[in-house]
Amino acid sequence: MGGFVGPTRRRVLEGGLGASAFALGLGTGARNAQAKELTIGFIYVGPKDDYGYNQAHAEGAASLKSLPGVSITEEERVPETDACEKTMQSMIELDGAPLLFPTSFGYFDPYMLRMARKYPKVQFRHCGGLWTEKDPTNAGSYFGYIGQAQYLSGIIAAHTTKTKKLGFIAAKPIPQVLINVNSFALGARSVDPSVTTRVLFTGDWSMPVKEAEATNSLADEGVDVVTCHVDGPKVVIQTAEGRGIYTCGYHVNQAPLAPKGYLTGAEWNWATVYQMFVRKALAGETLPNFVRGGLAEGFVRTSPYGPAVGEAARSHADSVKAEMMKGGFSVFKGPLMDNKGGQVIAAGTAYPETAIQLESMNYLVEGVNGALS
Repeated sequence: MGGFVGPTRRRVLEGGLGASAFALGLGTGARNAQAKELTIGFIYVGPKDDYGYNQAHAEGAASLKSLPGVSITEEERVPETDACEKTMQSMIELDGAPLLFPTSFGYFDPYMLRMARKYPKVQFRHCGGLWTEKDPTNAGSYFGYIGQAQYLSGIIAAHTTKTKKLGFIAAKPIPQVLINVNSFALGARSVDPSVTTRVLFTGDWSMPVKEAEATNSLADEGVDVVTCHVDGPKVVIQTAEGRGIYTCGYHVNQAPLAPKGYLTGAEWNWATVYQMFVRKALAGETLPNFVRGGLAEGFVRTSPYGPAVGEAARSHADSVKAEMMKGGFSVFKGPLMDNKGGQVIAAGTAYPETAIQLESMNYLVEGVNGALS
């Protein structure tokens, strides 16, 4: 699976497999009664066991194995180049998959969009919320409001820190990353306004050497709780554990990597999303193009508390989480200043996680030490 299909073999596939590859006709009506099994394709930019972004999706994909009449086909370490197109083509033509989840951010444009136009009877769903109504109707996107879980991590971090210095290692200063950095910092400052968060940007999603250097640099500055937004947090968590400082995880539960210092984490729960899509596909229902959810919808969750988390921290975070589960909780509300002294949200204004204004975030909030460039 996943390699390039040679010209001769492709002609054979198009002549003899073309109809059966799309037998389910997803999004066009009832499921074909003769279809025995629904094959779902998953594509990952890194290894499935990276303790990070890819593992979170792979765990969600694995949850589908319990559904009757469903099989999955996967390929890991697929770069964000036309290689992902070749993998998608292979899954469609060789495996007969009528529903694909190319999970990495860079797969979307132009690669997934190009394949969606080429295969209009196949459904494509991408992680990241990039789909708009101008894109093919057999494509779509899904994402979660993980900033809520980051805010809770910030609460735990602020209760735990002795130095009042927190650290955040991030890949790129794009809105989704900035939401996480700012949510973590705001959660911490809701406990103690004197707590600061130092953010360092590595420049890309997977930079293990830079991630280790950044973690050590933060520890040298006196930071005693660190978190991150990179594809694979393993290096950050293990380096911090080696330095004897605390960590809050991201993507999946990294507690096994830091048995002493792991406090909690912001996790994706993609099983909720993937099972929703597949159940609709099995029922012959049209798949939604734009899907979002947070803690209340089960799209995101928090890691179990580690042994270093005190009772006051647990109680505080649990009470805020209960408010979030009710709906209407706003992490971003005015008056809110950025770290340059300018007002970014006016008094009396509150943005829930669904607010479109957050999707163009281009600032770091007060209390965050760092710059976007």
